[in-house]
Amino acid sequence: MTAPVADGPWYRGITRDQWRALAAAKLGWMLDAMDFLLYVMAIGQLKAYFGFDDGTAGLLGTVTLITSAVGGIIFGVVADRAGRTRALMATILIFSVCSLGAATSQSLWQLMAWRVLLGFGMGGEWASGAVLVSETWPAAHRTRAIGIMQSGWALGYIAAALLAALVLGKMNLGPEAWRWLFAIGVLPALLTLWIRKSVKEPEAWVRRQAPSAERRGAFAVLFGPEYRVKTVMATLLSACVQFANWGLFFWLPGFLARPVEQGGAGMSIVRSAGWIIPVQIGAYLGYNSFGFIADKLGRRRTFVLYLVTAAVLVPLYGQMARSPGILMALGPLLGFVGYGYFSLFGSFLAELFPTAVRATGQGLTYNLGRGLGALAPYTIGYVATLPNVGIGSALALTSAFFLAGAVLIMYFEDTSRKVLGAA
Repeated sequence: MTAPVADGPWYRGITRDQWRALAAAKLGWMLDAMDFLLYVMAIGQLKAYFGFDDGTAGLLGTVTLITSAVGGIIFGVVADRAGRTRALMATILIFSVCSLGAATSQSLWQLMAWRVLLGFGMGGEWASGAVLVSETWPAAHRTRAIGIMQSGWALGYIAAALLAALVLGKMNLGPEAWRWLFAIGVLPALLTLWIRKSVKEPEAWVRRQAPSAERRGAFAVLFGPEYRVKTVMATLLSACVQFANWGLFFWLPGFLARPVEQGGAGMSIVRSAGWIIPVQIGAYLGYNSFGFIADKLGRRRTFVLYLVTAAVLVPLYGQMARSPGILMALGPLLGFVGYGYFSLFGSFLAELFPTAVRATGQGLTYNLGRGLGALAPYTIGYVATLPNVGIGSALALTSAFFLAGAVLIMYFEDTSRKVLGAA
C-alpha cells in the first residue's frame, strides 16, 4: 500500500495533533540529548575530581549507552502495550530524575550507577517518540517529520555546550561546578505535564488488530521466519552507524579541549563550545534536509552519500588539531553528514514491522545496535592512550563503520511510501 502525494506545499494538510506529536517527540529527544551530553561536556572536570583516566571516562559513556539499549528495547514493548505517549512521558521522567541524582554523586561508582539508570530513559525516549511520529504523520512526509524530530539532538547538544560554558567556565563555581550542571538536567521533567494534556495516541495504535502476533509475543514475531533476517540486518546497520557516531561525537569535545601535545586542539571548555556549536548547527541542517534530499535522490542513495562523505571527512578533521580555522570550516559539514543520516531510521524501521510489534521492533533493532555501538567511546578512548596515537588519530577508526553502514543499507528495499495502518 502506498500513500498519495498531495499537491501544494508539503506541510498543507498536517493537523494540529500531528504537529503536537512531532513537537513532543522532538523536545523529548532534544532534552534527552542535553542530559546525556552534560556528562560529555564535564568529562575534564569529572576526571580531575574523581581521579580517573580516558579509558574510564569512555567506559562511563559506554555503560550509559548499553543501558540505553536495554531501555530502548524495554520501552519499545511498553509503547506497544501501554501506548506511545505514556511510554514517552515515563522515559523523560527517568532521564531527568537520574540527571539530578548524578549531581549528588560522592564516588565514581555512585556516578556510574546514576548514569546507568539515566541510560534506560535515554534509550526508551527514542523508541517511543519515533514510533509516535511515524504512526501519526502521513507516509509521504514521514521521513521529513522524523528528520525534524531527529534534529532535536543537535539542539540538545548545543544546549549542553552552552550550559557547560556558562556553569563550568563563566560562573566560577569551583571543582564541583559539575554538580550544578547535572542538577539542571532535571528540568525536562516539566515537559511531561504538557504531553499528558496535549498529545494523543496514534489512531494506528488505538485501532490495532493483530491477535495472532499478540498471542505469539513480539519477539517470536520479530525472530520468526517472516521478519528474522530484517531484524538482524537492521540491527547490524544500526550498530555500524552508531559506533561511528558515538565514537566520533562522544570524544569531539575532549578532542577540542585537550592540549595539542596530547593530540587535541588545545582549547578551553568555553572556547571549544564556539567550535562545537557550528558542528551542531550543521547537524541540525543535516537532519532537516535529509528528507528533502531523499525525495529527490531516493532514501538509500542519500543515506550512502552522507555516510561516505563522513568517512572521508573524519580522518581529515582529526589531523587538523593545530589548525583552528580549518576545524571551524569543516565542523558544520562534518555535523551535516555525521548526523543527518539518522533521519532515515525512525521511518525506515517503522516500515519494517506490523503495528502490534512496531515499537518493539523499532526499539529492539535501533537500541540493540546502540548497545553494540556503545563500545565506541571506550574503544576510541583506549586507542587514544596507545603510544603515538592520540585522540585525533583514534577518531579515524570510525570511518570504517561509516562505510560499513553505506554497504548494509543496500540490502533493504525502498518502503518510503508505505502506509502504516492498524495491521
